[in-house]
Amino acid sequence: MPELPDLQIFSHNLDKKLSGKKLKKVTAVSTKKLKVTEKELKHRLEKHTLTKVYREGKELYFEFDNCAILALHLMLNGKLYFYEKENEQKYTILELLFDDDTGLALTDYQEMATPTLDPEPKVAPDALSKEVTAKWLELKLAKKRTVIKNFLLDQHEIRGIGNAYADEILWEAGISPFSVANKIPAEKIKVLAKAITSVLHDAEKSIRKTHPDIIAGEVRDFLKIHNAKKKESPTGAAIEHKMANSRKTYFTSEQELFT
Repeated sequence: MPELPDLQIFSHNLDKKLSGKKLKKVTAVSTKKLKVTEKELKHRLEKHTLTKVYREGKELYFEFDNCAILALHLMLNGKLYFYEKENEQKYTILELLFDDDTGLALTDYQEMATPTLDPEPKVAPDALSKEVTAKWLELKLAKKRTVIKNFLLDQHEIRGIGNAYADEILWEAGISPFSVANKIPAEKIKVLAKAITSVLHDAEKSIRKTHPDIIAGEVRDFLKIHNAKKKESPTGAAIEHKMANSRKTYFTSEQELFT
């Protein structure tokens, strides 16, 4: 599943390629996840100019000149493809065809990728927002008896972090993913706050360096811990992994457990 650093680059490349174009036609090939009618979707988006594409948490937002927003959540297997004149991709969910006959297709063989028209404002802050400070984390975690990894993955608490980057952030902070959130001391929470920012920014730089034009998929080969091809951390500790809540968690003995 694409996570925050991937989506950050997707949004930049989509904005560069598509902003300023007028939408000629929108086609909902699959309406399984669409909560409005295709007629309403067409009424709100067609004949309007795309003004910008940006990331919100784990979603991509396409904003038009009438203030309409189309949000795309790629889920586990959603992918985006540019096309000219006709879309030939299998498993298409949605097609956006612009007035220059270039288009964007959203596909997902599981039909789980979700388009949303005019999404509700989110309460939880984005992981890279200025709101996510050490003080904010300390106040939040003081009330949480869940394990810290579950907190980082909860999009109702903090938006944008997925399974792979939660592992990377917690290793960088030296905190076991199985630590109880309200048992983590204030000094460690400060380290965690810095790790969230540094890991996500560094990942974006790494992906941009090797895949500057990417709009689909995920790049993971540079990850330090959440990496099936690596046996040791950068500092020499054996990488362990186990299933937790249907997700594989990667960690090392270097990470302190707080219970």
